[in-house]
Amino acid sequence: MQWYFVALLLTFLTSSQGILTTLSQSNGKYLYDYATVPFLAEVFKLVLSSLLVWRECQISPSTRMTTEWKSVRLYVVPSIIYLIHNNVQFATLTYVDASTYQIMGNLKIVTTGILFRLFLRRRLSNLQWMAIILLAVGTTTSQVKGCGEASCDSLFAAPIQGYMLGAVSACLSALAGVYTEFLMKKNNDSLYWQNVQLYTFGSIFNLARLVLDDYRGGYENGSWWQRLFNGYSITTWMVVLNLGSTGLLVSWLMKYADNIVKVYATSMAMLLTMVWSVYLFSFKPTLQLFLGIIICMMSLHMYFAPPNMLLDLPTQVRAAPESLKEVTVERRTDS
Repeated sequence: MQWYFVALLLTFLTSSQGILTTLSQSNGKYLYDYATVPFLAEVFKLVLSSLLVWRECQISPSTRMTTEWKSVRLYVVPSIIYLIHNNVQFATLTYVDASTYQIMGNLKIVTTGILFRLFLRRRLSNLQWMAIILLAVGTTTSQVKGCGEASCDSLFAAPIQGYMLGAVSACLSALAGVYTEFLMKKNNDSLYWQNVQLYTFGSIFNLARLVLDDYRGGYENGSWWQRLFNGYSITTWMVVLNLGSTGLLVSWLMKYADNIVKVYATSMAMLLTMVWSVYLFSFKPTLQLFLGIIICMMSLHMYFAPPNMLLDLPTQVRAAPESLKEVTVERRTDS
């Protein structure tokens, strides 16, 4: 399977995730416990990956699976990073509004490129660095509202703590992605076996969150297993399947492509979501949205296009060799 096909599918699923989540609401409210969605998505990924690795072992008994604890324990790190990241997100939102936080989130595009270079030792050309910065500028441009709106004035009015926490959040998000790519590529283990380890710890941490929510709420709504499927509809199950499928595609890209491909796929998904919102939710398109789309498309072309398509180099014409003249040399013999 080609990486660009997987990236395109990831873009489509990621863009539809926000649409499905909105459609799963009833009168602007969730009838289900939203914390159960990522837990069920992790369980879905774990079950599917377990079935795939079992099938792979049946077909090829020589399937490589590293089972030493010193290797398995490394897969707990992404879950810990995401746990810290989620708490930093909530802390950031206490200082900045949602619009400012969304714009600041684009910083993870640049931090991913920096950590990609520092930790994975992957060299990026100057043109690719320019493309990454253009991608961050394009996504930010598409999210900036008109200067006549109140949110425009609040963009630079937040306390310094909000910007610092936003930068930390961007670094943690990039670190989780880069570390996951490191895990996926550090050996030749089966992708499905690596997913089993990754999603086992993911399920445990999401379960721990449900238990903690019960404890904080004083078990007012009962235990988590009693309300696990309460309020679920077909659309809610589609959200779970979408979230789980997106995670599987991301792990594939981490194994066979890289973090930059994932960043482009998710950034393009955000723009696609805005376009879909125009038709589904009467979202009014803005000039900033069109400009952002144009900038992101330019960035996409700059990063992935071959250099000969980006530089208009003059064609060097080789001069035809001069015709050789036949020279007759007379040889005299003195008698």
